[in-house]
Amino acid sequence: MSDLSFNPFDPAFRQDPHPIYDRLRTEQPVHKTPIGFVVLTRYEDVVNTLRNNDFSRDIELNANLPETPTRKFKRENIRSKSILNLDPPDHTRLRRLVSKSFTPSAIEKLRPRIQALVDQSLSNAKKTGHLELVEELAFPVPFQVISDLLAMPTDRGSELREWSQIITATLEPTTGVEDLELAEVAIDKMRPYLEEIIEDRRHNMGDDMLSSLIAVEEQGEKLNNDELMSFVILLYIAGHETTVNLIGNSVHALLTHPEQLATMRRESCTQNMVDELLRYNGPVQHTIRTPIVDVLLNVDGQEVKINKGALVLASLAAANHDSSVFANPHKLDFSRHNSNRHVAFSAGVHYCLGASLAKLETEIAVGTLVREFKNIQIEGEPQWRDRLTIRGAIKLNLLVS
Repeated sequence: MSDLSFNPFDPAFRQDPHPIYDRLRTEQPVHKTPIGFVVLTRYEDVVNTLRNNDFSRDIELNANLPETPTRKFKRENIRSKSILNLDPPDHTRLRRLVSKSFTPSAIEKLRPRIQALVDQSLSNAKKTGHLELVEELAFPVPFQVISDLLAMPTDRGSELREWSQIITATLEPTTGVEDLELAEVAIDKMRPYLEEIIEDRRHNMGDDMLSSLIAVEEQGEKLNNDELMSFVILLYIAGHETTVNLIGNSVHALLTHPEQLATMRRESCTQNMVDELLRYNGPVQHTIRTPIVDVLLNVDGQEVKINKGALVLASLAAANHDSSVFANPHKLDFSRHNSNRHVAFSAGVHYCLGASLAKLETEIAVGTLVREFKNIQIEGEPQWRDRLTIRGAIKLNLLVS
């Protein structure tokens, strides 16, 4: 149908993208936009793209992008590529350095600490009957946990939260020079703060993740100083930012699905419930790839070509609501047997390193909130971040008792 288009600037799409995703999946699952990139909405296509070595995450190196002020700025100013934007073997080398700290067994050992932090975060709400979910629970718990893992001080938490918001804005497909300039300013403020901590740690090594990374960097072969700094910034930001939004999205989903809230109250928060919450409204809506060869996708028996170097937007949110995989996909359903097939954490070599941590933090935070308060109501209208890549609440005021 001629009126079908993917318009990320449409306010209706930003509020609820699923009606458009549903139409794209049915009518144009390989949708070539007027502005030159390809949107994939079918589960099978998204998963195959994420797992296929013919698709690169290094957009700057491999995509046929026009020369724009944004691209020129990136090339001239970005000091070191994040692991998020690297392909093997560099990606493999860097990921291996921290993967031991994020194994499910290593993360499970954090359960008592996370529980204590959640209990502490909810203590004031028990007295007042009010909880601003993001400021009082969804942000402080993941931020403290990643700070613990890196053995970082938390005295500048509000600044770090502001910097991370500015930096994550550059993940948007609509990122412009102004966004990148603001991010560079934020990174320039963040670097001296982190450099001071890193320098102190060099002389006072511990058993924390930062000390492990410094030890590897000092060996000289596996991690250079720029990579170390990029890695620490990424861990610090990604280590809490995704979970902040996941907790907010999950609580909002529960409060708008009272029958599922009642199920969680009866059965406590399980891993399957967290998977279903991730499938229903995960914090990361899409990821970008570019093919390093021409790729053919089958659409109703016809081969559709994606040219080498094209910009491909693989919609995680659309894949997670594909009715060919998930029955009644727009319904939150804790009895769903295959919720764990979601791609909220991506797939393939770039599967989220911190997935086990985010799931555990959400299980404890959301499960404890539901257990401790028999009555939870949204007060006023939630405030949502106006973003396409990272979706989540900025403010979610609750009345609790």
